[in-house]
Amino acid sequence: MIASVLPTYNRAPLAFTKGEGAWLTEADGSRYLDLGAGIAVNVLGHANPELVAALTAQAGRLWHVSNLYRIPEQERLADMLVEATFADTVFFTNSGTEAAELAIKMARKYWYDRGEPNRTGILTFEGSFHGRSTGAIAASGAEKMVKGFGPLMPGFVHLPWGNMEAVAAAIGPDTAAILIEPVQGEGGIRPLPDADLRALRRLCDDSGVLLILDEVQCGMGRTGRLFAHEWAGITPDIMMVAKGLGGGFPLGAVLATEAAASGMTAGTHGSTYGGNPLGCAVGARVMEIVADPAFLAEVNRKAALLRQRLEGLVAAHPDVLEGVRGQGLMLGLKCKVAPADLVKAGYAEHVLTVAAADNVLRLLPPLNISDAEIAEAVDRLDRAAGRLRG
Repeated sequence: MIASVLPTYNRAPLAFTKGEGAWLTEADGSRYLDLGAGIAVNVLGHANPELVAALTAQAGRLWHVSNLYRIPEQERLADMLVEATFADTVFFTNSGTEAAELAIKMARKYWYDRGEPNRTGILTFEGSFHGRSTGAIAASGAEKMVKGFGPLMPGFVHLPWGNMEAVAAAIGPDTAAILIEPVQGEGGIRPLPDADLRALRRLCDDSGVLLILDEVQCGMGRTGRLFAHEWAGITPDIMMVAKGLGGGFPLGAVLATEAAASGMTAGTHGSTYGGNPLGCAVGARVMEIVADPAFLAEVNRKAALLRQRLEGLVAAHPDVLEGVRGQGLMLGLKCKVAPADLVKAGYAEHVLTVAAADNVLRLLPPLNISDAEIAEAVDRLDRAAGRLRG
């Protein structure tokens, strides 16, 4: 008999009833150090008092009115995002998947309005992940996501990761946009080199193609800058954001330049819940904290500390681990064993991690994790790796 909850997840045998900072607690009081942060969502930890205060204050005033009316909290958060980024305008969604759908629509409408309705092709990359909708899985093209769900949305060209020559060769008169994650998350914590990101920007500038960045997982301070593309000194035309933006409250957004968004006029897109007062009140408080240069400097300091300790962990377990990759507090341990096995070994040591492709274990802790918690996390990972020896 099928479960009342549709069985699309292989869930761990854990159920948490409370969270505080970097810790999760089960009903029996067992505490786990969380290095997954809800898959890069809880950027300020669990039950952060400042986010709780923002949410409860707004909850006592107004939850939902729909986008039939102006929403002051939405306008405030949009202004904050515009001021802090390349963007001229913002559309709020509930998730990264919804952001992907709008980014695709926006790029195609851009060319339609310029008299080139056949310019619909979007170049994407092996190992990418842009969500689970039919459009998003078509963009990824991975067999594990698309098998059984055809026919898929047409128009996507899938290219090898990091091959700029293949990108240049694939751009043609029907190409509307390039869609890429500056750091692949699900694909195995693979950062695109800054030089390659700059090369993509040049290719787009030379051809008129739009550059869409998916910063759903790598954005919101995760790499030590507010957004990962800032390290390369470039800007996109369209950017997808979610996960950390709401700090745990479902909230996403598409940021765009005025030119890229020019086709999205009244009636071309909408969302019942997107940009609701509750989500935007929390998102604004997240932005106030995470966009602070002093906070980001601390993320970089902690990232260096964690990486140094992880390098020592790799050296101590050469039969289990082979390297560290990633940027900021978006790090991966390249494994010589199945990462799922190391995740399970971590359960026994009460530390939570997330598996990814390319035999990588993801470490995505809250951005405000303490130095002591970093040391404790690596000690627990050390014991977990020790369980897999031999």
